[in-house]
Amino acid sequence: MPVKPYLFILFFCFGFILSPAQNEDKIILGRIDNISSKILNEERKIWIYLPAGALQGKPNQERYPVLYLLDGDTHFYSVAGMIHQLSTANGNTVCPEMIVVGIPNTVRNRDLTPSRDSIWNKNSGGGEKFISFISEELIAYIDSVYPTEPYRMFVGHSLGGLLVMHTLVHHTALFNAYVVIDPSMWWHQRKLLMESREAMMTNTYPGTTLFLGIANTMRPGRDTAWVKSDTASSTNHIRSILELNKYLGLNTSNQFKYRSKYYPEDNHGSVPLITTYDALHFIFDFYPLRLSPEDFADTTTTMASKIEAHYNKLKLRLGYRAKPRESTLDFYGQDALRKKNFSKAVAFFKLNAQYFPNSYKVYDSLGDYFIAINQQEKAIDQYRKALSILQHPDTRAKLEKITKK
Repeated sequence: MPVKPYLFILFFCFGFILSPAQNEDKIILGRIDNISSKILNEERKIWIYLPAGALQGKPNQERYPVLYLLDGDTHFYSVAGMIHQLSTANGNTVCPEMIVVGIPNTVRNRDLTPSRDSIWNKNSGGGEKFISFISEELIAYIDSVYPTEPYRMFVGHSLGGLLVMHTLVHHTALFNAYVVIDPSMWWHQRKLLMESREAMMTNTYPGTTLFLGIANTMRPGRDTAWVKSDTASSTNHIRSILELNKYLGLNTSNQFKYRSKYYPEDNHGSVPLITTYDALHFIFDFYPLRLSPEDFADTTTTMASKIEAHYNKLKLRLGYRAKPRESTLDFYGQDALRKKNFSKAVAFFKLNAQYFPNSYKVYDSLGDYFIAINQQEKAIDQYRKALSILQHPDTRAKLEKITKK
């Protein structure tokens, strides 16, 4: 599949100032790839946000789950910034670091509608072909070019939410988690709404998560209890979503992880941001590691064991080996070393070596530990191992200092 040279989305082009990468006077949010689609018979631009670790281009680099985002040209900035914040904030990590793949539109009504409704738009109903593009071409491309893990999210708003719901019902295994934001379930005389009701009554969805966000699209003074009995066309949008919510909650034995939320203070245009935020908290409610003041005060190896056990559990939930941050474990180890809690320190350093065996830093820190307990020969071995991975001047200076002695 031919790929054109990468283009950069820069601060001076888009006025967006949050990014994991900086280059002199430019703040880079992401990149744009071009894909020639045989299925759609057109060139498609794809907007890519990469975590900082993926930008370093180092061998044996970390791999990341992927969030696929419809209406990418509208929602890319907010979602990429949100993922960056919620996955990297110290002491408040809500979700794993992720690659964000924004899919801008060419012919929106064609691609995001799963059935043809000539009343609204004659050029509609291309959703199945668009899903084929995503499943057969786009995902294959992303997996071949970027360091991905086999965990995928699908996020869509309005007509995009309609297509995300259609994918959940008819192509469930394509994604692990779905975020459906104020979807246009009224489309084609509520055709997908009826299909969803049937699917929820008969199918099971083990390992699948869905979050539904519902905006307030009613006139002032009305509420959701009132609108359910209304018959005006102006309320068809919210009524169809409320019916969807009812169907999704009816069958509690379909092994579905589901939550919906109504946002009375948000309209159809403002609801995507807050819905995505809440959805990430819900989908990854198992992800945060809760450490107490007692964990930090403890001088034994208990805290390191607690961290290891937590990430072992994450592997079962995510389907890949999740890891803590190398820098975080090293910080904990160095802090314990300064306090002369040697067993606690080495537990963190060894855990880091287990997770990141190709990092020079883990062996440099193990060398520091052996120096602290007066085992110079073992320290020399660790520093040499670190230098075999990376010729870092600080490690070289430490080695020369003890070998001269």
